[in-house]
Amino acid sequence: MPPALPPRDRAPRLRPLAGIVGPLAVCGVVAAVLVGRETGWAGFGVGFALALLPLPLLVLTFRWIDAVLPKPPRTLAFAFGWGACVATLIALFANGLLVRVLTGSSATLAPSHADTLEMTVIAPVVEETVKAIAVLLVFLHRPEAFNGVLAGLVTAGMSAAGFAFTENILYLGSAFDQDLEWGPETALDSATVVTFVVRIVLAPFAHPVFTALTGIGFGFAAMLAPDRRAPRFGLPLLGLAAAMLLHSVWNASTSLPFLGFAAVYALVMVPVFAALCWLASTARDRQLRLVRRTLPVYASAGWLSPEEPAALGSLGARAASRRLARRRYGPAGVRAVAEYQAAATTLALLRERADRGAAGLDFHARERALLGRLWRQRAVAGPLTVASAEEARAAMAAERAA
Repeated sequence: MPPALPPRDRAPRLRPLAGIVGPLAVCGVVAAVLVGRETGWAGFGVGFALALLPLPLLVLTFRWIDAVLPKPPRTLAFAFGWGACVATLIALFANGLLVRVLTGSSATLAPSHADTLEMTVIAPVVEETVKAIAVLLVFLHRPEAFNGVLAGLVTAGMSAAGFAFTENILYLGSAFDQDLEWGPETALDSATVVTFVVRIVLAPFAHPVFTALTGIGFGFAAMLAPDRRAPRFGLPLLGLAAAMLLHSVWNASTSLPFLGFAAVYALVMVPVFAALCWLASTARDRQLRLVRRTLPVYASAGWLSPEEPAALGSLGARAASRRLARRRYGPAGVRAVAEYQAAATTLALLRERADRGAAGLDFHARERALLGRLWRQRAVAGPLTVASAEEARAAMAAERAA
């Protein structure tokens, strides 16, 4: 008879940020009204539908980045909601206000190519700052979930994806409204088509790439010891400055002739995107290596079976154990195995930080809490993890024999 499933873990989830759900919703409604008034409600509907298209690709990308130690869904929802609602609303007001203060002229919600100051200076500074606030809040209020570069990339990326979603509604809706007024003769003359190609086809990752630089700064800061205050403060600022600069370069390129835009796209945006992909892949591999290298200490102490560190350090074996859990226990079993894997991975990363002297004074308390989470799920998840390791070894043996 299989062991009984343990009670579902009730670890704290974003409690300091729980009260922000209502304000997020209010900001979202206000932003939607402002955008709808700018685009017209027909344009808003078209912009909304088209802005949805890149979201599955973005979400799947961040899930891939976050596969080793997935962030709680509420954390990701908060980051996306902040970007889509609060950050966008602040940017809508701040961009126009700063344009009026600095130039004495008014600015529309969707600036034209002639609004050089707004596009290349004001917008990058304001938008990257307000998107970064989501990363800062998670960094401060969920330090246990903010354990490195991948956490920074994912949190920043989700905030930027939310911001880009609302901004895409604005730009695509405004373009559609313009087409209704001017009636383009061909698709090449359509502002909607041109805007869709640039924002959705060519650059769906533009905002996430910008803000990812800020996230990397926070991620490296999170890996340092708490008493290293200067670099923990300076690295996020350095990342934010890099995000503003890249954002400014991209915005400037959209007002250049085609060859100039293509040069910036090919020589700046594509290499930066490729570098971020390399960094994400390298950081994932590093986390898995740390799991395999660090957890044998706990296996020797009896907290894990000897076979488990290798299985917990393999994405294939982890996926296999979740499949076994679904077949044997259903969704509750998958949750138990996922909790087990998350606790084991967090424990390995915490131990590695302790070995570097960067874990902080509360290391032993956090270690005991993680071991408790691990032990609560062990009766169910432990045998499934061992079985997945055996399954992986059998598959490898079959491949060698073939």
